[in-house]
Amino acid sequence: MGTMNELINASAIRTLVRVLTPAAPGVTFTAVRATTAQLGELNLRARSDLVSRALLADLPDDYPQIAAIFRAALADPAFTGWLIWPVTETVATAALAAPTRPRPTRSAFIDGLELLAELTPRLTSEFAIRRFLQADLAAALEVVTGWTAHPDEHVRRLASEGTRQFLPWAIRVPALLAAPTATLPILTALHRDPSEYVRRSVANHLNDLSRQNPGIVTATARDWLAADEDTNTRWVVRHGLRTLIKKADPEALALMGFQPATVSVSALALEAGTVVSPGDLVFTFDVTNEGEEPARLAVDYVIHYLKSNGTHSEKVFKLGTKTVAPGERLTLTKRQSFKPITTRVHYAGEHAVELQINGARHHRTPFHLQL
Repeated sequence: MGTMNELINASAIRTLVRVLTPAAPGVTFTAVRATTAQLGELNLRARSDLVSRALLADLPDDYPQIAAIFRAALADPAFTGWLIWPVTETVATAALAAPTRPRPTRSAFIDGLELLAELTPRLTSEFAIRRFLQADLAAALEVVTGWTAHPDEHVRRLASEGTRQFLPWAIRVPALLAAPTATLPILTALHRDPSEYVRRSVANHLNDLSRQNPGIVTATARDWLAADEDTNTRWVVRHGLRTLIKKADPEALALMGFQPATVSVSALALEAGTVVSPGDLVFTFDVTNEGEEPARLAVDYVIHYLKSNGTHSEKVFKLGTKTVAPGERLTLTKRQSFKPITTRVHYAGEHAVELQINGARHHRTPFHLQL
């Protein structure tokens, strides 16, 4: 059982019952209590879903009553942490199942979103909000965009993080994928936010968009830099363009000041032609600026990993950013670990390493990996 799964454990569930009981007179929370014996080997998301189903079984079948209970529980500081995840999912289920009310009466849809904003300072509501986006993207974004002016940084961050195209752990929202410009007003409103927590989310959101819409992302970044190239804006743009830089996108490279450079690159010198796992690949090379102007260089390297079927898949790693004076030669050394990790399976045989400087590839060099 991994420690991540234990974030929602029997103790957290008992705390949830304790904080909800005063807010819900007459509710015994029998189903929720029973989940403490049902966790078994369930992963974290499955645990959240289990507890959410139990909450729905125990609570009144009425969204306004459920919302009132959760709002009352917010008075208890112990109503916080990972026990909030199943609460936010319960809000989404109840609000989206509630009967539609005619305008101008406040609907459960709108109130559910606002309740997620109230809960998000206790634990992010970014996963539950996806279901509102999935149900009615336009209506949800109308509410979420308003959060960009919220006084709480957690709510402002939710506006950006919850609407990412490829939010980790979260369900995909096809309507978001089909409308890549829909969230740009949110990002534009937040990219100069005083909170680094919020700005980092904006950068990650921009990076998500770049996976399928590089032109939209570089155009947006260009507009931001032209309007106000302060330190924070430049950091957000640089972090948001990181995948495009690794992919050698010419527009992204130019925006970050990486112009085609007149450089010579020496052959890679490997410390050893065979790497014995869990050892390291160590390589050294020289870069010389042959031009008459200083050269700003994005120095990356590519590992061509051997796959089980004998083909290779590449991954680009950042080595650093260097400014090289005319005639100057830099000698750079890098150590790349081949220690086994859970996110990549290594296979014995021929792999390769290659340099990438301002998007141009140099000197693919093979080496062997021995397990």
